[in-house]
Amino acid sequence: MKTENQIPIEPFVQELRRGTIVLAAMSCLREAQYGYSLLKSLADQGFEVDQGTLYPLLRRLEANGLLESDWRLEEARQRRYYILSEQGKQIFSQLASEWQLLTVVMDRLLVE
Repeated sequence: MKTENQIPIEPFVQELRRGTIVLAAMSCLREAQYGYSLLKSLADQGFEVDQGTLYPLLRRLEANGLLESDWRLEEARQRRYYILSEQGKQIFSQLASEWQLLTVVMDRLLVE
């Protein structure tokens, strides 16, 4: 929403969320999920992600060795399930620790 002489906030919100999507997706992928179930899991937690953002992210994380995937036949359709690899679990743990430190700093900055 933009009123006269007001800068729209949406691009800034998108930029802020873009920096957190990897951690959000990885947190849900500690258990195997297919793309749509991951979208729904994130949305159920209040983190809306567009398909056009999520699927390239999944491919990139898999290409970097952080995810493993396999095709499963369920309800008469093939679904590609993703889960954190061993390396992905290690990276997720490190990112989660960094996030904890970052939130402490940001909480301090936002109060001042």
